[in-house]
Amino acid sequence: MNTRKSTLCCATLLLCLATPLAIEAQAPDNGDPPGRAARLSVVDGAVSFQAAGDTVWGDATLNYTVTSGDRLYTDKDARAELEVGSLAIRLSDNTDLTVTNLTDHFVQLGLSAGTARLSVYELSSADTLEVDTPNGALMVIAPGDYRFDVSPDDSTTVVAVDRGRVSVGTATDNGAPEEVTIGEAMEIQGSDPLRLTWITKPAADAFDAWSTARDSRVTESASTRYVGRDIPGYEDLDDAGRWEVTAAYGPVWYPRGVAVDWVPYRYGRWRWVEPWGWTWVEDEPWGFAPFHYGRWVLVGSAWGWVPGPIVPRHYYGPAFVAFVDGGQVAVTVGGPVEGWFPLAPGEPFVPWYHYSDRYLNYVNVTNLRGHFDVSVVSRYSNLRFVNRRAATVVSAEVFRGGEPIRGRVLPVNETVIERVPVAPHPRVLPTETAVFGIRRWAPPAMVARRPPMITRSAPPRVVVTRTPATRVPPPARVETRSLPSRPIITRRAPPAQNVPFSRRVPAMQQHPGRPLEPQQQENLRRGKAAGPPRDRERVPDPKAERH
Repeated sequence: MNTRKSTLCCATLLLCLATPLAIEAQAPDNGDPPGRAARLSVVDGAVSFQAAGDTVWGDATLNYTVTSGDRLYTDKDARAELEVGSLAIRLSDNTDLTVTNLTDHFVQLGLSAGTARLSVYELSSADTLEVDTPNGALMVIAPGDYRFDVSPDDSTTVVAVDRGRVSVGTATDNGAPEEVTIGEAMEIQGSDPLRLTWITKPAADAFDAWSTARDSRVTESASTRYVGRDIPGYEDLDDAGRWEVTAAYGPVWYPRGVAVDWVPYRYGRWRWVEPWGWTWVEDEPWGFAPFHYGRWVLVGSAWGWVPGPIVPRHYYGPAFVAFVDGGQVAVTVGGPVEGWFPLAPGEPFVPWYHYSDRYLNYVNVTNLRGHFDVSVVSRYSNLRFVNRRAATVVSAEVFRGGEPIRGRVLPVNETVIERVPVAPHPRVLPTETAVFGIRRWAPPAMVARRPPMITRSAPPRVVVTRTPATRVPPPARVETRSLPSRPIITRRAPPAQNVPFSRRVPAMQQHPGRPLEPQQQENLRRGKAAGPPRDRERVPDPKAERH
């Protein structure tokens, strides 16, 4: 049976067995990973990254997955950009930003210093966007373009709105909500009460112009005909490849200018990102959307990415691959190895991290062309992975060290790969480099520690100076400020921080390559032993299933 027919038969069988589900009506599992993540889409200059729950800084990496608790700092003359759903977050230099909380319907950002621009392309009634500063929590309540400036001494915040609306608080004189709308700007001082002064909107600068140019790439992208607008990085596909609509798979995107031996999930590296654990980071600038959404198929001699149908919300995955049993492959190459291959359309993705049946349905639904029943994974033991022969095998040390895969691939006979069973996950612990990246420099003292956060659930009281004032130019940027910095004021309480990596390692050693489950992390936060995992490890072949 050829590749295309095998894939279609596999998908058809899965759909026939699947039980129709009203997924939206099911209660969410609080321990599920979020269905979306942020992409680090621009790293220009010295940009450093701090993983959630840790104090170690490393160099930021293009196409890295960013989620709740992660922190970025841009040094002098540096810029960075995050994409999450229909939102772009752009940072000017000397800016300290924490992604405080990122869930399916909530984005909470902590800006303790510097300048950030937000381009909100869409904002549904179910979504909430909160920007927290030392002066208070600001709520973005409409699509639009926004700029937030926090002064170097963190005493003042300026909000400027090109279009859209920002809620600041409730006026003390008449109880009316205070909002900044299109073409307006406001300077905010204090925290409770807030002292608000309407000012003349500052003239656009080079950072604003750069952000506008970035917006054009998103809003004018031709790839939106084939890809959901909530998938980060679709705009990068326009110039990097071509689209073709096929009868078998629907839209297929073919990358342009790749190496002759190019294979999906081979030109990049594995990094450890909580809560997913092993997460792929592709080298190519366009390499986010095609490796965290959809499937890959070999058509003739060319690899094509199949995004699947457009749905209201697409679910992020750390890498849509299946791992092979490295222990059995090692016999043929003479040492510990790890191997994986890309999943094809119609092949189910079984996570190697904690998830509910509801999550498994969601993360697979667009690639099985219908609702997916988790019981199929346990019942269907004859699944034939059509991309097995495109497996990549490297030494376990290369894998666990977060090292580049290119040039380190081990030759393995295809017949060996065909016989080796699929494994639930790699069997190795990550090194610090795989978690934090390469540590090359320490950020200035002003960001050496995480800013404290204070939650005030009620809208702040505000005192307003209603006579527009001429904006006084902000003071020159400085690279240090007195410690400790003022706390960031939040409207919604931040989630519990991750347990530091060094404290997780002893528990992770019991099941190498598998992230700790939510109750294990909570036990460590409370000073207890992590305890054993509760989840059953699943792979599509139940003969390989284990606890």
